[in-house]
Amino acid sequence: MFTGIIEDLGTINKLVKDGGNLQITMQTHITSELKIDQSIAHNGVCLTVVNIEGDTYTVTAIQETLDKTNLGSLKEHQLINIERAMKLGDRLDGHIVQGHVDQTAKCIAITEEDGSWVFTFEYDKNLNNITIEKGSITVNGVSLTVVNSQLNQFSVAIIPYTYNHTTFKNLKTGDMVNLEFDVIGKYVKRLNDLRN
Repeated sequence: MFTGIIEDLGTINKLVKDGGNLQITMQTHITSELKIDQSIAHNGVCLTVVNIEGDTYTVTAIQETLDKTNLGSLKEHQLINIERAMKLGDRLDGHIVQGHVDQTAKCIAITEEDGSWVFTFEYDKNLNNITIEKGSITVNGVSLTVVNSQLNQFSVAIIPYTYNHTTFKNLKTGDMVNLEFDVIGKYVKRLNDLRN
């Protein structure tokens, strides 16, 4: 389980196709603190550390993950958001994040607003995911608050700290991002759907 508070930015060193899998090797400031079998969120996708060499570590993304997330479009030297799993007893500064991406979305607008930024995303409404005004959403692993919730799109306001310490600073209109919708909201929606 994660909180959506990004701990570090990882740099992709090497991408190796292995059948339907993708081996992703990256360098981070926290590599020396990792261990094999540890769960790490990469742009919000929970992956297991399978190898550590010096200041790099490797994770494996299976075809299912590549099909449902933006990890299949990663490029060498690209930055990604990194978060280790939370420790029991830690403060939950973001919200409950499972590291299980529900779907991707396209960034359709970026507006600078007097020192902060508003990013707007559009997603496929046919997958039955929803946002609510002032609810939680995870975008590329970052815990954020929804503004301007609509049927198939929403916006988030990004403060300078988040902009500078995550991959939001590199995000452009047209880029695809990973979305994990609020787990409590998903259960409420499912229960409501079963009643109707």
